[in-house]
Amino acid sequence: MEQKTAPPVSGQLHKPKHKGSARLFENPVLERLTHTHIAGPLSIFFGVAVVSLYYSLSQGLLTGLSAFGLFLAGWFGFTLVEYLMHRYLYHLPATTPARAKFQYTMHGVHHEFPKDKTRLAMPPIVTVFVASLLFFIFRFTFGNAGFGVLAGFVFGYALYLFVHYAIHVYAPPKNFLKVWWHHHAQHHYRQDEVAFGVSTTIWDHIIGTMPPKQGAEKS
Repeated sequence: MEQKTAPPVSGQLHKPKHKGSARLFENPVLERLTHTHIAGPLSIFFGVAVVSLYYSLSQGLLTGLSAFGLFLAGWFGFTLVEYLMHRYLYHLPATTPARAKFQYTMHGVHHEFPKDKTRLAMPPIVTVFVASLLFFIFRFTFGNAGFGVLAGFVFGYALYLFVHYAIHVYAPPKNFLKVWWHHHAQHHYRQDEVAFGVSTTIWDHIIGTMPPKQGAEKS
């Protein structure tokens, strides 16, 4: 069931609905491109990570130890980018109609329809573009070391997509992993100005955007 909804011109996001999907574009081709199966982006990012490491090691551009260190650095770097983009780009204050449209298309629609599993990742064509752009950025900036950094960064991206998908599609597990479900639930259903980390809560702890413990216990 698709619903035509207008983005709010304010700093607040739409209240979440548990069923349905919003129509973002009148053009059916563009609208179709906003929906994707999670397997596509995951395969692309994991594939890029594996190929990047294999190529750099097989061609002698990196040693095993340096590749491992650069991989971890790229992965850690992604967690910070994930946090900053979620907090400052995806939650850009919708103070004008143009900003409201941008914010709703990029992220607000996900807050309104958090159970719409076809909009939990970017379409494959956009994924390929992003992966290619990241390759050129890291290769130009870090030289051969960029292969290791790229592998870690896109691995972190893939892990983020997987965790985010699991949180929205599956019930919380009855083990230590449920902390991810509860943390993200605070962001969606209680306070959208906290709990910006998805694949990790480390930056929420460091920067001070962890949800109050009382709210976490009630959820």
